[in-house]
Amino acid sequence: MKAWQFTGVDEPLRLVDLADPRPGPDEIVVDVKAAGLCHSDVSFVDGTITALLGSVPIVLGHETAGIVSAIGSDVDSFAIGDRVGIPATTEGPGTAVDGGFAEKVRVEERLVVRIPDAVSFEQAAPATDAARTAYRAVRTFGRVDEGMKVGVIGFGGLGSLGAQIARAFGAQVYVAEINEAVRPNIQDFGPAGMSADIRDFEDAKLDVIIDFAGFGTTTASAIDAVRHGGRVVQIGMARESATLSMQKIILKEITLVGASNGEKAECEAVLDLIAQGKIRSTITPIAFE
Repeated sequence: MKAWQFTGVDEPLRLVDLADPRPGPDEIVVDVKAAGLCHSDVSFVDGTITALLGSVPIVLGHETAGIVSAIGSDVDSFAIGDRVGIPATTEGPGTAVDGGFAEKVRVEERLVVRIPDAVSFEQAAPATDAARTAYRAVRTFGRVDEGMKVGVIGFGGLGSLGAQIARAFGAQVYVAEINEAVRPNIQDFGPAGMSADIRDFEDAKLDVIIDFAGFGTTTASAIDAVRHGGRVVQIGMARESATLSMQKIILKEITLVGASNGEKAECEAVLDLIAQGKIRSTITPIAFE
């Protein structure tokens, strides 16, 4: 099979020929139909988080969707022809072992989820990582529910998905984004409010603010803007550290919580939202060769 292989820091991926993978007893082989390019892949290549890889050279690609083409002797949850996604994990394809930037990928059965028929492979691939991560921030740790007022800082890939997820659960969404080029996308989304600074919505008494940017100053602004007894979810990591007002956190009785990747069940929940037409990733197609 053909695959795009990472061979070293700051080196371009190489198109190589590799042997077709064969499943072990508890593994399946998936014919890849779509694989998302994540910012983490860039960070693997530029040296930022290369140490997390199981080995080098390695085939990257940890946002993968496709069709089961082979199963191991002990596999009982999936059959050849099933439509599946592979939620991103540090022990899975694209990080620990060869991933989805290839024609085929081998994966343990326990890591795989089914893709609903109503969800395209192109939408399923980013759902295995980006959308699942946004879901964890909004729903699992943000506890967003119907009738809430939710602030979203940053309307990039994760932020735009987070805003859609919050709305899917019945929340009013207020968006803060400094990049004017993104403003048309925000207007198309139709938030309850849009500004460059989340503090402009302090009077709205936001129940939850989710910082998808993570510049430190954005976290501090969220502390300023959230209502008394509100919740701030930190998921953006643009800066390693931030200076926050502990006095405001204490006196306003704010809950500040971090959110990271996600779990298999959260990926399944996101796929269900996509199937219902409630959320959608903005896709830029890239040809394999």
